[in-house]
Amino acid sequence: MLKRARWIFPTLLFLTAQTAAQTYTPSTATPAAPTPAATTVIRAGKFIDVDAGRELTNQVIVIRDGKIVSVAASAGAAIPAGAAIVDLSGKTVLPGLIDCHTHLVGDARDTDPLSELGKTSAQRAFESIPNARATLLAGFTTVRDVGTYRAFVDVALRDAIARGDVIGPRMFVAGAYITITGGGGTINGAAPDIILPWDLKFGVADGAEEVRKKVRALEEYNVDLIKVIATGAFLSHGSQPATDDFTYEEVRAAVEEGNKKGLRVAAHAHAASGIKNAVRAGAASIEHGTMIDDEGLRMMKEHGAYLVADIYDDECIMRPLSQGGAPADFQAKEQQYAEMQRQNFKKAVLLGVRIAFGTDASVCPHGTNAKQFAYQVKYGQTPMQAIQSATINAATLIGKPEEFGSVAVGKFADIIAVQGDPLADVRALENVSFVMKEGRIYKQ
Repeated sequence: MLKRARWIFPTLLFLTAQTAAQTYTPSTATPAAPTPAATTVIRAGKFIDVDAGRELTNQVIVIRDGKIVSVAASAGAAIPAGAAIVDLSGKTVLPGLIDCHTHLVGDARDTDPLSELGKTSAQRAFESIPNARATLLAGFTTVRDVGTYRAFVDVALRDAIARGDVIGPRMFVAGAYITITGGGGTINGAAPDIILPWDLKFGVADGAEEVRKKVRALEEYNVDLIKVIATGAFLSHGSQPATDDFTYEEVRAAVEEGNKKGLRVAAHAHAASGIKNAVRAGAASIEHGTMIDDEGLRMMKEHGAYLVADIYDDECIMRPLSQGGAPADFQAKEQQYAEMQRQNFKKAVLLGVRIAFGTDASVCPHGTNAKQFAYQVKYGQTPMQAIQSATINAATLIGKPEEFGSVAVGKFADIIAVQGDPLADVRALENVSFVMKEGRIYKQ
């Protein structure tokens, strides 16, 4: 039986990958002979240079071996002989988008965390495959995936995408939430005699020393960042977002241990005091930031911490339950604070706090991430600032601005295109018509 199970899993994974993306070609046991470097040339009608914060016209982008080798005006650009030409002269071209707060191992149809008790980790893994595909095809070529109840399913998904087993964005993953007993990152509301499996309680830690141990354990499994649940949560039974979960000392322990291995800390934080604890402790980003006060905003600016605020989510949480909305106790909490979060986002923009784009998908369905751009513009950002939050700013928060986040020489060829001009109407980003990741076209 064990031998049969080992055969079935990779076979199903292969078939799923083939169905999800006709562009994927599985590797053979014997590597093929090297082929000449493939060169692609993109003709861009309009081109958004996020590094300089400007829009150019009639640009030529040359790509070789998955990386950008030149960006120049059409009039003076040399077209390499034999290059494949992609004509986007009637579209606006910009870098692949980055969402710094996703949960690809999650389903917007499962609005209650207790649904985890009805799913195995294998089910969650398979369910994440279409989530990854939808996200990439929506133009998001990179995500920072900030936690999963089922520990390390996100690591497996990241690695499957990197191998080419399935298609999806480049992933930077947290492995599991680090959370207090009964905190916003735990499965609350189950009967007391239900014993949770190890992967649903992997990140539970009480006290600074336990936090250190959990960070070390996560590092062992090759995660890319650390996610701490510093305050209570909206979408967790019995958890109160206006209260602190971790102390300053506990968050500081996570930051110190993570920094030893070059891992940054993302702090889920709604309550003003918890936000300030996390900023003082050295968290790289504040996720949500719902109740942040003026002092907290000033501290974030002084420390250079990023705000990753999911200000579109209320539209999904408050839907009727039959339409994918949240349970009643979650909605009751949401009603108190949704507009507060949006107004505080506006204050952050005015003060000049660093902003990185993050949606909290799967609170809203995967692939609809770009709907948040219009809200960021509504609440204070210019369209260029909103685009920069999802490109160069996001890449800088992740720590890889030299690899992606803008269309520039030496970076991965992560490129998308849209009809219309998102600087005139940022909602154009909700309908991406061309997607390239590392020089490979996934949508055209």
